[in-house]
Amino acid sequence: QVQLQESGPGLVNPSQTLSLTCTVSGGSITGNAWTWIRQPPGKGLEWMGVISDDGSTYYSPSLKSRTSISRDTSKNQFSLQLSSVTPEDTAVYYCAAKKGGISRVPGAYDHWGQGTQVTVSS
Repeated sequence: QVQLQESGPGLVNPSQTLSLTCTVSGGSITGNAWTWIRQPPGKGLEWMGVISDDGSTYYSPSLKSRTSISRDTSKNQFSLQLSSVTPEDTAVYYCAAKKGGISRVPGAYDHWGQGTQVTVSS
């Protein structure tokens, strides 16, 4: 059973870069699509972007200019960087995975981390 765990700072200053890592256990990071999803307070899930099995990345148009997803197969990890953050980026951030091809739909992902709260504030 694949398990995912997010890690990173819980507080980020405005205008800085938010960096999160997702560590995968119980399976290989290859052969799957790996995504980041967030949920701002009082709002629904927002798909941010995905890295496919071949390493290609796809991003939400609204976040594309500020988002970067990468992976380190040797460490079984993938990461999110979100630049120039504002208080509107305050959310619970989730990493998630699915077998096969990518999806922009959060419900398509089978395995989820528990989520990590990130607050953007000075």
